[in-house]
Amino acid sequence: MNFVKKIAILGSTGSIGTQTLEIVRDNPDLQVVGLSAGANVALLEKQVREFRPKLVSLKCEADCRELKTRLADLDVQVIPGMEGLLAVAELEESEILVTAIVGMIGIRPTIAAIRKHKDIALANKETLVTAGHIIMPLAAEMGVSILPVDSEHSAILQSLQGSSRDRVHKLLITASGGPFRGRTRQELEKVQLEDALKHPNWSMGHKITIDSATLVNKGLEVMEAKWLFDVELERIQVVVHPQSIIHSMVEYVDGGIIAQLGMPDMKLPIQYALFYPDRRPMAGKRVDFYELGNITFEKPDLETFTGFGLAMRAAEEGGSMPTVFNAANEKAVSLFLDRRIRFVQIPEIIGMCMDNHRKIENPDVEQILEAEKETYELISSRYR
Repeated sequence: MNFVKKIAILGSTGSIGTQTLEIVRDNPDLQVVGLSAGANVALLEKQVREFRPKLVSLKCEADCRELKTRLADLDVQVIPGMEGLLAVAELEESEILVTAIVGMIGIRPTIAAIRKHKDIALANKETLVTAGHIIMPLAAEMGVSILPVDSEHSAILQSLQGSSRDRVHKLLITASGGPFRGRTRQELEKVQLEDALKHPNWSMGHKITIDSATLVNKGLEVMEAKWLFDVELERIQVVVHPQSIIHSMVEYVDGGIIAQLGMPDMKLPIQYALFYPDRRPMAGKRVDFYELGNITFEKPDLETFTGFGLAMRAAEEGGSMPTVFNAANEKAVSLFLDRRIRFVQIPEIIGMCMDNHRKIENPDVEQILEAEKETYELISSRYR
């Protein structure tokens, strides 16, 4: 007998959210019971009509009113803002919450879902970067699984299967190097927005694509891996692998290395999280080693891509500093996407915010959100 697994998705109209729904289409034993989106009313309406969730949420009340009007013929509850996010996260019927929302706005709903004993398919890395010291102990207390959707962290989870965690020597997180691998600092001065959005291997949302171009994304992934896998920072290494076929590796105490390989396709880690530890058939292109020919590795260029070094500084200092790093990057990337700053100013803004912050050693959720607010205000005061 096939049991239906009920899921809710935060960020259903974004890149991860829409790919999650593609997996639902291919697996009849998945049922969507809740969806949230930012402001894409038209796409959310289509999703509701196809997947028939009982509850949906949008960021603002005006969009919710419009959606209610559009869906007047359906029995669906529409709730705006944080109240709506929390309602989707806490839905009694759901068994797993896919957190595909961008930013620290995902912290409260994730905590709420964990308290309701929901497993978390985590694509919202900011949650662990800024509040890992809260999330991971709470998940352990509630008996909840945090299943990574990032390709790198999913690769590590897959490479850990069948092995004892206390036999891990090192985690190796791979990086494509982004569109500007091999460029000099001087060349980065001339980068345009369109250049930064052309990732060589992956199709992702704008924010994460820029994070990949600055290598900030790798810093965030190191911080996330520290919490997910309970590994010290000095035992996490970033390796540039331009072909993006090896998604990450685990080195064990005997020197053996287990790697997870596959095409650069986010649907694999999403599906693995939804059905963990089972594997399901999935259509798509497979790795052809004859066609591939070779795979290569490099050290990350820390002198040119200074954002990665700032991430490591934030991770080592801990406390509220990762929050400031993350918030400053979010705001700086937003300014770059609006063409209000240059590409090379992104790490400059992050460093300025970190230098101006007085660290809180063990911040609670309110202090994390306050540090975010103060960081945004500092940037807004200097970059109008």
